[in-house]
Amino acid sequence: MHWTILFLAGLFEIVWAVGLKYTEGFTRLWPTVGTLVAMGISFGLLAQAMKALPLGTAYAVWVGIGAVGTALVGIVLLGEPANPGRLVSIGLIVAGVVGLKLATA
Repeated sequence: MHWTILFLAGLFEIVWAVGLKYTEGFTRLWPTVGTLVAMGISFGLLAQAMKALPLGTAYAVWVGIGAVGTALVGIVLLGEPANPGRLVSIGLIVAGVVGLKLATA
């Protein structure tokens, strides 16, 4: 259950990270509100997951989900480059997250 909560926290991290782009430096009201709400949910879920998961593992997995998800949103929706170096780097982050999950199970 705590891994599911951590995964959801990571998804909300993606939402707020992408939302930051649309706030235009926190000058647009509704994107800012949405981003702040997503931040609160993400941090709250992370805190819940950390009740049962090791600190280092939970934080690293949360950041990894956010980093990979945000990079993929940038590639798929925002037209950012998908060159081999970026894709290999994203794959390495995924491998690290999976490794942490397996080592903690």
